[in-house]
Amino acid sequence: MRIRGLVKEYMLNSTLHGAKFIADDDNSPAERIFWLICVVASWIASGMLISASLDAFRNNAISFVVESSYRDWKTNFPAIVVCESKNMDRIQEIAEELWGVDHDFSLEEVLSEIAYFRGESYHTVHECGGNDPAENCIQGNFSQFAKMVRSECKDTISECFWNDKPFDCCKYFQIMETELGICYALNSIQAKNGNGPKFNMYSDKYTGPASLRMEILTEAHIYTLGEEDVPNLVTPKSDILSVGPYVAYTRLISIKNIENDEGTREVSIAQRNCRFSDENDLDVHRYYSYSACSVQCRKDKQMAMCGCISHLIPNTPESIHCNMTGLQCLNDHYEDLSVVVASWSHANGRKGLVCDCLPSCTEVDISVVHDIRDNIYGHQRPISKVEIGLVALPTERYKRNVVRGKLDLVVSMGGTTGLFVGASLLSFVEILYYFTIRPYGTMFATKQDEESEKTAGNDDDTNDNNNTDQHQQPTTGLRY
Repeated sequence: MRIRGLVKEYMLNSTLHGAKFIADDDNSPAERIFWLICVVASWIASGMLISASLDAFRNNAISFVVESSYRDWKTNFPAIVVCESKNMDRIQEIAEELWGVDHDFSLEEVLSEIAYFRGESYHTVHECGGNDPAENCIQGNFSQFAKMVRSECKDTISECFWNDKPFDCCKYFQIMETELGICYALNSIQAKNGNGPKFNMYSDKYTGPASLRMEILTEAHIYTLGEEDVPNLVTPKSDILSVGPYVAYTRLISIKNIENDEGTREVSIAQRNCRFSDENDLDVHRYYSYSACSVQCRKDKQMAMCGCISHLIPNTPESIHCNMTGLQCLNDHYEDLSVVVASWSHANGRKGLVCDCLPSCTEVDISVVHDIRDNIYGHQRPISKVEIGLVALPTERYKRNVVRGKLDLVVSMGGTTGLFVGASLLSFVEILYYFTIRPYGTMFATKQDEESEKTAGNDDDTNDNNNTDQHQQPTTGLRY
């Protein structure tokens, strides 16, 4: 009965619309049932709208639009990463240092596979694996042999020009450790010396479309990537330019950047479905990107399948690098480790790597517009000349806007409850008050009233006694 009384008291005094009409004993049963139906219907409608607002906040908080106010933009040139792909002169030189002039030439193929490891190692496993390896075979410490073979920056890149102005190549092309080995990166935040000198590579309506020219001294793969991306085994071929000696290459590209609304960072990663570069949970690279995440995914899978990882995976201790047995395991599971597939295709039996990687919030859309190749005649050195430039300044870019932030959710929920049930934040505080604080307050007040009445009763008794004594004293005096 006590709880029923509290509920009735709350409903009679509540600010929620319609509640007092249900609890009012002066209303007829039909009126009370009518108001009960109205209140329940209002609460159901309010709950449905609040649920819809929560669902929209979780799943549709972000929208993409295309902007075209290109006159005010400053476009950052993509990162250019040069990775040596082959250098037989260098391999022969190192082989002669290791095994002498009269060495087994099959060991040069082994050295080449180790230095430029791409997931497969056919010659290495065939020559040095098994129970009867060839003489002088390499059985471990592969990362050190790879470092011995790979060329330094000065032996890889020379004669650099930005918008026809020369600059020091190796001052700005920084070392980048990748799963493809040591590369040299320009305008990338993933370079090893991230705090090194920066090169201004912005283009706008005053500078016009920018271009980069350089000479490559070895066979190499040149990657055009976003500043947070890294070369990896599954980099799209459209982002790779393979260069060889005595050829001049010209690649014209177009860029579409992604601009983020100021409130994007306040939205959770799950809601915006992307990560900023500094929201990094990887250990292979310092900054997050989809490509860096795929490297991490491959590393974890290698460890799970073979108990070791490739000797070229960056930021990993040599103690967990694969020896010859591990390298043979990587070779046997090449299809499982080197191809990224969707989870549904993997469930259908297709071999490949399933990676739960989110895109970068700042990734760029780079498209190859035109490639030109010309032979270089009469050049004394086996070099290649490369020019990479923007075909035009961007006329469009993507914009990620926050359409449903936390404040929008609060306003929507507040408006809904106010419209249907007349509730505010204090209305819900009333519930806490009436069923917790008020009963104890009433009990305390009642107890104090009882104590006051008792005290007043005692005072009355005392006064009565005093009056009795005062009336008896004269009688005693007369007796004496």
